[in-house]
Amino acid sequence: MPWLDEFLQHAFNRRALLAALLIGFTNGYVSAFIVLRKSALRVGSLSHALLPGIALAVMVAGLTEWSAFLGALFAALFIGLGSLAVSRGSRLDQDSALAILYTAAFSGGIILLRRIGVTQELDHWLFGNIMGLRDTDLWTTFWISAFALTLLTALHRPLLMVMFEPEVAATLGVPVRALNYLLLGTMIVVLISSLQAVGCILALGLLVTPAATLYLLTNSTQWLFWGGALLGALCATSAILLGWWLNLEQGPTIVLLLGLVFVLAFLGSPKYGLLARLRKNA
Repeated sequence: MPWLDEFLQHAFNRRALLAALLIGFTNGYVSAFIVLRKSALRVGSLSHALLPGIALAVMVAGLTEWSAFLGALFAALFIGLGSLAVSRGSRLDQDSALAILYTAAFSGGIILLRRIGVTQELDHWLFGNIMGLRDTDLWTTFWISAFALTLLTALHRPLLMVMFEPEVAATLGVPVRALNYLLLGTMIVVLISSLQAVGCILALGLLVTPAATLYLLTNSTQWLFWGGALLGALCATSAILLGWWLNLEQGPTIVLLLGLVFVLAFLGSPKYGLLARLRKNA
């Protein structure tokens, strides 16, 4: 295929393809934890909370890879822990507190970035710019993916026990609270690593859809993790190629392709799809 040969001739295309493979695989694996915990909206709130941290980091240290990463990490932890503090110190539930804090923070982040004159970068952080990755960005993505996958795989059993049977886990000496914080922190780091690919707005789709799709097709917990990882990697890399071939923006294409696969699973799943339910009720 001539267009594929032309695609692979450019270094930035090869970097984007490798980044999509890493980001899609890692997000697909982590998405199983989010689907099993039923915490998609909470994680989505944190994805929007990253923007003010990036804005403050740009103001303090300029727009660099590490300043943006550390600023986003600080903002996510601040909003997440802040919502927990509000819920424990008042009659308001954590989801309501999180909704208030993240929308206020997101609005402040947009205002700050526009005030300091980084409109083009704002679009990249909102919607992604995977074709603009540098070698250092790719290495950062690699190490984050390697760290997250190694840690979560090593702690797979105790994490599942904490999610489904926290009281039993506590009686067995499993550090329930520490593992909950560790899982949340790892999710946030993985979320930040995907910002340059799909941006703050679309990151939730990449971090939820793979395992949600597998959840409609199988009862196997292992398939949720590794099947979600494979699906995330396949859709992310396919979207890079489709975006080049059809002249589409790659970040939105990744999330759109995952959404289309989800719709197909929802319609055609032999056990849990819409058509199966219609046949059962007929």
